[in-house]
Amino acid sequence: MHDDRRITEVRLDRFVRERVIPAVYTRMVPLTLTSWDVPDEPVTVMEALRQDFLPQEHGAAWGKPWGTKWLRLQGDVPESWGTEPDTAVEMVVDLGFTTEIPGFQCEGIAWRPDGTIIKAISPRNQYIPLKLLGSGMAVDFYVEAAANPDVAQGWTFAAMPYGDKATAGTAPQYRLGTIAIAELNQSVWELQQDIWTLAGLMHELPMEQPRRHEILRALERMMDLMDPDDIAGTAAAGREALTEVLSRPAYASAHQLVATGHAHIDSAWLWPVRETIRKCARTFSNVVSLMDENPDFVFSCSSAQQFAWMKEFYPELFGRIREKVKAGQFVPVGGMWVESDTNMPGGEAMARQFVEGKSFFLAEFGIDCREAWLPDSFGYSGALPQIVKSAGSRWFLTQKISWNQLNRMPHHTFSWEGIDGTRLFTHFPPIDTYNSELSGRELAHAERNYRDHGRGNTSLVPFGYGDGGGGPTREMLAAASRTADLEGSPKVRIGSAESFFTQAEEEYKALPVWVGEMYLELHRGTYTSQARTKRGNRRSEHLLREAELWCTTAAVRSGGSFPYPAAELKRLWRLVLMHQFHDILPGSSIAWVHQDAERNYSAIASGLEDLIARAAASVLGSGSREFLLNAAPHARHGVPALGAAEPAAPPLPGGVSPAAGGYVLDNGIVRAVLDGNGLIVSLTDYATGREAIASGQRGNLLELHRDTPNEWDAWDIDEFYRRNVTALTDVTAVRLEQEGQTPVVVVERLAGSSPVTQRIMLEAGSDSLSITTTVDWQEREKLLKLGFALDVRADRSASETQFGHVFRPTHVNTSWEAAKFEICAHRWIHVAEPGYGVAISNSSSYGHDVTRSIREDDGGTTTTVRLSLLRAPKFPDPAADRGRHELTVTIRPGAGIAEAIEEGYRTNLPPRVIRGGQAVEPLFTVGNPALVIEAVKLAEDGSGDVIVRLYESLGQRSAGLLTANFPVTAVHSTDLLERQADAPGITVTGPDSVDLSLRPFQLVTLRFVR
Repeated sequence: MHDDRRITEVRLDRFVRERVIPAVYTRMVPLTLTSWDVPDEPVTVMEALRQDFLPQEHGAAWGKPWGTKWLRLQGDVPESWGTEPDTAVEMVVDLGFTTEIPGFQCEGIAWRPDGTIIKAISPRNQYIPLKLLGSGMAVDFYVEAAANPDVAQGWTFAAMPYGDKATAGTAPQYRLGTIAIAELNQSVWELQQDIWTLAGLMHELPMEQPRRHEILRALERMMDLMDPDDIAGTAAAGREALTEVLSRPAYASAHQLVATGHAHIDSAWLWPVRETIRKCARTFSNVVSLMDENPDFVFSCSSAQQFAWMKEFYPELFGRIREKVKAGQFVPVGGMWVESDTNMPGGEAMARQFVEGKSFFLAEFGIDCREAWLPDSFGYSGALPQIVKSAGSRWFLTQKISWNQLNRMPHHTFSWEGIDGTRLFTHFPPIDTYNSELSGRELAHAERNYRDHGRGNTSLVPFGYGDGGGGPTREMLAAASRTADLEGSPKVRIGSAESFFTQAEEEYKALPVWVGEMYLELHRGTYTSQARTKRGNRRSEHLLREAELWCTTAAVRSGGSFPYPAAELKRLWRLVLMHQFHDILPGSSIAWVHQDAERNYSAIASGLEDLIARAAASVLGSGSREFLLNAAPHARHGVPALGAAEPAAPPLPGGVSPAAGGYVLDNGIVRAVLDGNGLIVSLTDYATGREAIASGQRGNLLELHRDTPNEWDAWDIDEFYRRNVTALTDVTAVRLEQEGQTPVVVVERLAGSSPVTQRIMLEAGSDSLSITTTVDWQEREKLLKLGFALDVRADRSASETQFGHVFRPTHVNTSWEAAKFEICAHRWIHVAEPGYGVAISNSSSYGHDVTRSIREDDGGTTTTVRLSLLRAPKFPDPAADRGRHELTVTIRPGAGIAEAIEEGYRTNLPPRVIRGGQAVEPLFTVGNPALVIEAVKLAEDGSGDVIVRLYESLGQRSAGLLTANFPVTAVHSTDLLERQADAPGITVTGPDSVDLSLRPFQLVTLRFVR
């Protein structure tokens, strides 16, 4: 038989494009338009409805970047429209959409004249059924049209001005398209969906499979039967020709896909937070409208913050959402405040994501999410399994690991083992997207790509257009219906994430295990981009620690006279958590987002400083004595951990003396030698007498790299950056200054055209050398690193993560290690050989790299640790990180992991000295410094009970006695949400004490009942 396959396929494409699609709406009549342009920021619907609307021309240009135009649409439906079988009347509103992409452009939401929401208008969801207007045959409604500019610009990653209102300009971005009353032919629309599903399936089937050709010939018969000049009149016949091929059941062994509606809405990214709020309202209104027509439709929605925004700004819509939650259709998932980054948030902040998210869902809907849902975050900390389980959840979902550059994850369903040994049932959908259309290509890819065939046979598909695309559509539901049991296709079932996990757990018992972090082999630059945002986050986390500790101490010690500011602390925590969203904290958003973040961090710091000052005044009383408030989990200057006392008399200050054109800093504990260029050529600690700096090499070496990634500028550092580097050894000045009683070596140099000042000091009694680097950063597409070449044969590095640390090899034996050329560490990184190590701490840096080399002269090993200080990407913020930055780094020779932990707290909790009249006994004492208290607070339930959260920090079995230094009637172990829960290794030995015997990195939360 002659092969005319391509001829028929091309015929089909044109038939659909030129005949079927235009016939979906058989006739249209334009609506009458009037409009009002909002002068600046968006206004409420009631304010907009009070304005004077002026005549609006069809087809006119509109919308300055980030502007809002309100349209009033009026008309009358012709009498005969919608009266014939299989017809309905709809409003079609095209705001000037580009239908090639579902989002990243203008958007709209339709309102009734009474101020209630109808549904959204989106690029691939432009219709509003007449029945939703509630006005009979008379049409009168409003559209709030948002002129969000196309920041993506086709993903060319070119610098553009739209990310900042100050540079975005005023030129209109869009031109109004068709805005009309239209008559929908349901039969033609259904035919379109039949063809889309069958053609999509056909193209994915192997050429040698009869089913492919069977579908092709059925589509050919359909075209032969139909009259191209009367599509509406012959649509029923066309559908009949396809009935047989659509009714063939799927293979018994077909892969099973649980499809759950979803709309991944970034809480900020290429738009500001204020626009995210409107995006959520638009998408969620589409979702509830679709649910009204499809009672079996299920939508999974993460991020309690987005629900909270609806409650605050769109209460009527929130009420409708609440009803759909109750019906089991609109399903909260994830149990987090936002879909946060997981690399950089501190341990307590990561825990609070679940505390705040799950608490909100429980309070508002009575739902306790059992899954963590993070499809788009840029890698997954090895601490997450324990945190998720400690929050009372049991499953985890991600998608982003499919973006890996080099290595492919070996499983799609597996048990993920965290740093403490906790295991978590994890799924990584093989469809490789969280914005599926349920197309034939996507469904076939999910089945082919699934790596656990023969052991499991079910995977999850989140479907719907995200980020302003409007969420799931009726076309997607039609596709799901047609592929529920269709030969050649996986079987698709609409369901919830919980129903998927329950089914997958039941069918797949002997899970393979993935141990440790899930490192994303991409987006490594997010550990460094937008340094001010990262500094704000780090500072906020530590101020929150201080504020909760001292407010709790004041509430307990004051006998009730100091009211614990629970509501204000919750508000500030939630604001910090929101900024840990995976495109804010990583630095991958437009300038507007990071400008907002910096303002918010300033306000957070001001609010927390006020709470700390009030609490300190309460506990210290009045007086003129100076007290050191030590919020760290280790004693400092003679002041016990978590207490306040007069600091011990400081030791005599260390000395600085000129030597060989440089300086020697020596405090009797550590000796550092700087050359004439301010570089460290020797660093020894007196306890070991060991030299930390490798022979002939240097520490405190700033290096400037070319930083031009292939794509995703703010996100990516590509490995080839290493091949172009300038060592910044020249100086413009080196001098000696005095800071209080401590001498400081000041080094000035240039990084490109950016002035750099470093203040190097060795405080009296300190075990570490401190380097504070101030930069007026003016570079473009450059990366600034600070390195230390260490005489240590380290086969691995230890980097702090949440409630512990993670080891990573320093070698590159395999592609898995080679891919980790940039790694994330929190407050410290440590490298060691048996018997000796060096710790490096930082005040706000997260990106690091660790390399090793063998010296030719003595055969020794040099392990070089570098911190990534600053970047200068051009997209999406072309002015990213321009301006002044201050970053502190300390280096502590002769340090173990315990000393690294202590150094990290010391660098991030600067001494707080306040005048008062009396010392303050710590609320808790711990008998073993390996057991680190991370949080002290009052219970969320308002009972006045005290909550303490601590963890084993050294990665070994550790035991110790935890004692409360205030009246206690009982002690209970709890989960993160402070619900009573059994925990191993905890023995209550008295009304106020607990004997702890914890496994490596075990996390414990205890309630002390007052």
